[in-house]
Order: sequence, then structure tokens, then C-alpha cells
Amino acid sequence: MQLALVLLAAAISPGDARRGAEVLKNQQCLGCHEIDGKGGDIAPDLGKTAARAYNPSLLASLMWNHAPRMWPRMEREGIPRPKLSEQDAADLFAYFYAFRFFDQPGDAARGAQEFKAKRCSDCHSLAQPGPEGAPPVKSWTSLGDPIALASAMWNHAPRMKESMAKRKIAWPAMSSQAFTDILVYARNTPGAAVPAREYSTGPAGPGEQLFAAKGCKNCHAGKLELTGTIRGRTPADFAASMWNHAPRMDTPALTAAEMRSLNSYLWSIQYFEPAGNPARGLRQYRAKGCAVCHDDASSGAPKLAGSSINNIAFVAVLWRHGPEMLERMKAKGIAWPRFQNEQLADLLAYIQARR
Repeated sequence: MQLALVLLAAAISPGDARRGAEVLKNQQCLGCHEIDGKGGDIAPDLGKTAARAYNPSLLASLMWNHAPRMWPRMEREGIPRPKLSEQDAADLFAYFYAFRFFDQPGDAARGAQEFKAKRCSDCHSLAQPGPEGAPPVKSWTSLGDPIALASAMWNHAPRMKESMAKRKIAWPAMSSQAFTDILVYARNTPGAAVPAREYSTGPAGPGEQLFAAKGCKNCHAGKLELTGTIRGRTPADFAASMWNHAPRMDTPALTAAEMRSLNSYLWSIQYFEPAGNPARGLRQYRAKGCAVCHDDASSGAPKLAGSSINNIAFVAVLWRHGPEMLERMKAKGIAWPRFQNEQLADLLAYIQARR
């Protein structure tokens, strides 16, 4: 059977995290994996945050590396093998993004130190209202999602700036790691009402319209154009950037839903492209044996040169055609390649550079 693979990402709409949650359910991924307290226990718990912090290429690499072991196990357990479309894969990655797979794990102890070092504790106590009525941490209603917290901080920035100026407190710069640590610290405040997790991405269209309507497009043009400059950013990166830029901007009020829409739009314009090194990718292309099939017209494998395959299409191809690829590789005496660190990102960058 010829492998007719669709490798062009242009026709894929940006991923929707809510649809991604449905993909996990409908494709029976939760028959083996647990996430957010739901699912099976015969495969790794996807909800564990310790030492996770994947980027899209690393997550795709992990799926690829473990696939030959997953397929037989699924067959033994009677679980149908998922067959993902490119859109399904895009939605799945949006879910992983919203679930903060690509953020560094947070630490409450570091968060307590940052909360004090950034002078947040000068106004916000844990349990009681602070000076000028600053709400205590335990009353914050936006602790379920960094994007919702970014919205609350953004909307209060003018008032905070005025209060900090009175106290002669400089506006503190926030790294994404510091933001995450503070968020984890706040969630662990005794009595804090942490709402259910929110999914942070959806259709990009409303966010693109907001980007223009709120005046963001007027400034982020020319040298300040965001397209191509925000690759690999996470929800925590987005939230920290909004905080850091707030004092220098006119800050139109943004609801949590509007902030989420803007985040979805910015995610959609940056998450498809791999950020690898084409020169290193050429070495991977040769070392992993890709050329044996993909540069041989008689093999039935698609020619990769000229395609725009990326992490999204790569995962879709793996789940739709992986077992057949594995059998063909066995017949040719080619070992299933494994990817480490940024090897997959480099490989995809090389393939795209061959256009």
C-alpha cells in the first residue's frame, strides 16, 4: 500500500484545547494514561509535572520513541490504535499547551521567596486585605489558569503602578519561572479557593480581531511585529510578558475570556514551526536512516523534500502510518530511530529548508 501522507500544515486550523480533550477521550488515550485524575494506570501519568517541561518537539520525540512499545501493549489490552488527523494532532498539542506541558514545573517555596522579593507581600497578605484594600491571596479567583491571572494583573496594573509609585517601589520584572512559582505558592495558600483548571486555547479568529481592536496591532508592527519572534512561548511566558510590558503601555481592560482569545491567537501564529538547526538536521536525516526510504521513489514512502512537515503533522503521521513504517523498516533491517534533545526539531528544520 502506498503511503499517501498529507504533510502540509497550511490547511490545518489552529488547535483548540477543548477539542484536544475530546481527542484524548475519543481516541481512548485515557484507557492507558491518566491525566488530571482520570484514566488508566498502565502507562505514564501525563498529569505529573516533575521534570516535564517539554517543548512540542520533545513531546513529539517522546511519542515517537515509545510508539513501538505502545502498539503491542494496546493490542494486548484490546485498545484500538488512534488514527489522528493533522487537525486532531493540532488540537491535541493545543490541549498539551493549555495543560502547561511546555512550562517549567513550579515550586511553592521558590514562589514564597519571589512573592517577597518582588514586593508583592508589601500590599497583598495571604489572608487579610492589605493597604488600600489590596485583596488577600486566598481571595484571588484566577488561580486556576495563568492566563486568567494575567488578565487580573493586567487590569489592575494602572492601580498597582500608582500605589507602587507612592511607595517608591520599582515595577518588578517577572520571568516565566518566577510567575509559575508565585502561582503555585498562591494556590497553596491555606483557604485559597482554587477553581477548576481552565483550557487556555480556542479559535484564533476572535483573538486576531481583538489584537486589532484593542490597539495591539498598532504597536506590534514593523520591527515590533510578533510573528516569527515568539516561537516556543508558553502560557507562563505570555503572562510574564504581559506583566512586564504593562507599565509601558496603555492598558485597555481585558476580560479573562479576551485574554484567553489573545493568547490563542498568539499561540496559533507561532506553534507550528520547528525551531531547529537545518545543518544538524541533515546529519540526523542521514544517521536515522530517513533517506533509505524517503529518497527512494520505489519504496512507496513520500518524498519529504518540499514538504512543510512539522511537529503536528509528524505526530499525525506516526499514529496513522507508524506500524506500517515499523514493518517496512524491519524488512529493510533498519532500526527504529530514537530522538533525543532537539534532534527532531533539527530534522524537521532540515526538511522544511529543502523546499
